[in-house]
Amino acid sequence: MTTVSDFVIQRIKEWGVHTVFAFPGDGIGEFDGALGRAQREGRGIRYVRPTHEEICALMATAHAKFTGEVGVCIATSSPGAFHLINGLYDAQMDNQPVVAIVGQQGLNALGTFTQQESNLERALADVAVYVQTIVSPAQAQAVLDTAFRSARVRLGPAVVVLPHDVQAMNMPQLHPANWVSRSSAVAPSIAVTPPEAEIRRAAAVINAGQRVTFLVGHGANGATDEVLEAAERCGAGIITTLRAKQVVPSEVAYHSEQLGLLGSLPSLHQMKECDTLVLLGTNYPYGQFLPRTGQARAIQVDLKPEQMGLRYPTEINLWGDVKATLTALLPQLDAKDDRSWQNTVAEEMAEWEKEMQAQALVAYDDGVNPRRMYFELNKRLPAQAIVTADAGSTADWYGQHIRLRRGMMGDLSGRLASMLASMPYATAAKFAYPQRSVICTIGDGAFQMLGLNELITIKRYAQEWENPQLIIMVLHNDDLTQVSWEMRTEDANPVWPAAQDVESVDYAGWAELLGFTGIRVRTDDEAATAWDTAFANRGVTLIDAYTSKNVPPLPPHITREFAKNTAEALLKKDPEEPAVLIDSAKALVTEGVQRVKGALHHDKGR
Repeated sequence: MTTVSDFVIQRIKEWGVHTVFAFPGDGIGEFDGALGRAQREGRGIRYVRPTHEEICALMATAHAKFTGEVGVCIATSSPGAFHLINGLYDAQMDNQPVVAIVGQQGLNALGTFTQQESNLERALADVAVYVQTIVSPAQAQAVLDTAFRSARVRLGPAVVVLPHDVQAMNMPQLHPANWVSRSSAVAPSIAVTPPEAEIRRAAAVINAGQRVTFLVGHGANGATDEVLEAAERCGAGIITTLRAKQVVPSEVAYHSEQLGLLGSLPSLHQMKECDTLVLLGTNYPYGQFLPRTGQARAIQVDLKPEQMGLRYPTEINLWGDVKATLTALLPQLDAKDDRSWQNTVAEEMAEWEKEMQAQALVAYDDGVNPRRMYFELNKRLPAQAIVTADAGSTADWYGQHIRLRRGMMGDLSGRLASMLASMPYATAAKFAYPQRSVICTIGDGAFQMLGLNELITIKRYAQEWENPQLIIMVLHNDDLTQVSWEMRTEDANPVWPAAQDVESVDYAGWAELLGFTGIRVRTDDEAATAWDTAFANRGVTLIDAYTSKNVPPLPPHITREFAKNTAEALLKKDPEEPAVLIDSAKALVTEGVQRVKGALHHDKGR
C-alpha cells in the first residue's frame, strides 16, 4: 500500500528533483522512514544531510541559483522548521524557487499546546509564496503540486507542512469528487514575452540613445548571448550586479563589472554619463548610484512586476523573461557603427584593472593584504570554476578582484546578505557539479557561525565527488571587518572590541584534524604559493590567511560623508586608529598614483 509519504517522494521526483537537503527529527519521522525505504529499493532521492537545518535551506537556495532547478529542503516540526527560515528568506529575497517540506505534530494535537506543536503556517506565511498544511491524503497531490508550481512561477520559497500521522496514511486513487483536486506535476513556462507594441516602444527608446548602458542582474542568467548581441547592436556599455558576474564574461572589454560601494569607477562613470538605462533582470537596491532624475530614459525587463520602476523612474516596464524579451527585441534594434561609448568604457576599465592590481600589491605591516589573496586566486581560476563569497568584506574583494570568464559561475547571498552562506553555497555547488573546482571565500566571523561545522559535512561526502577539489579560503583577522568599517563610515562610531572581536582559531589545524590539507598564509609572498598548492591538490584544502583587518574597502569614489564619518570615528579613540590611518593612507596613495597615471595616459593618447 502506498502511503502519503511514498506518494510525496515519487511526486518530488516527477518534478525533476534528484537531490534534497534534509535534517531528520521525530516530527518528520514517517517521511524520513519512507525516504530510507525508497533508497534501499532503488527508487530514492539523493539525501544530503548537513549539520544544521539552516544549512539545508541555504543549500537548497544555492542549488536553485546554480542549476535553475527547484531546490528542496526537509526538516522536522517547530525547531527544525524555524531553523530553515533564514535560508528560505535568502530564496525569497533573491527570487529563487525552493520547496520546504516540514513536519508537524499529529492532527488531533493541533492547537492543544503539545510539545513541538506550533502554528507553522502563520510563522512561515511572510517568507513563503505559498504555505499549506496537508490535512488529508486526498489533499496531498494538489498541495504538493501547487507548492512546486508556485515556487517555480512566483520565484520564491513554498512550504508544505506534513503532520506526522498524515505522513503514514494510505494514499488513495483520486477520482472525480467534490472538494478533491486532481493536479499535474507540470509548471507553466516562465519564458514570458511582452506584447509586440511594448517591444517596439522599448526598441525606439534604445535606438534613440547615444550612450546606452545595460545594468544586468541575475534575472538575466541564461541570456548571456542575447545580452551581448543586444549590446553589440546598440553600442551599449554593460554593468553587472554582484550576483550577475557569471552572466556577462569578464573578457567583454566594455563590461565594467559591478556598481556601487563594491564596484568600479568605470561603472560609476557609465551611470553618471549614460542617456539610456536598460535594467535587465535586476532589482538593484542602491538608488544613490543610479542616474540623476531626468538624466536618462529607462527601461526595465523583469519577471517580478512588483519590483519594476522602484529604483529609478522607468519609462517602459516590460513584464517578461530577459532571454525571451531580448530575443523579441533584437530584430527591432538598429545596428550602430559608433563604438565611442563602448571604447571609453573599455579604456577606463583597463585603467581600473591596473589600479586593482596596484591595490592588491600594497604591503601592510599588520597582516596579509586580503586583496592579494583574491588577486592571486583570480589569476589561477581553472575553466568552469565556481566561486562563492560571503556577506562581509569577502564580498568587497570578490567584487573588485574576481573576474569570471565564460563558463565560470559565482554567487553569494544577495539582498538578504546573510553571513555564513558561502560555505553551504560552495557545498551545494559541489553536489550539483561534482566535476568542477569549487572555491569558497569566507571571513573568520562567518566561518565560526556554521562553517567549522560544515567541514564535517564535506568530510562525509567528499569521496562521492568525481573531482574532490574544494578549496576554502578563510580571511583570518579576528574581527568582524565589514561591520567594523560600517561603524566608522556609516555612523561615525569607533570600533567596539566587545562586539567586533573574533576569537582566534587555528582553522588550518581544524581542517588537518579532519584529514584535509591545511595551509597557513602569514605574508603576502606566500599567497601565490598557497593557491598553487591548493589547486595542485586533488582534494579538500583550507587556506588560513592571516590578513589585515584595517585595509579599507575603498569605494570607487570616496564621498564627503564617507571621509567625514571615518575621521570622526577615529577621533573618538577607535582602538585601531594607528593601523587604520597607516593602511588607509597606503591605499589612498596607491589609488591616487594610479589615477594620475591613467589621466596622463589618456592625455598622451590625445
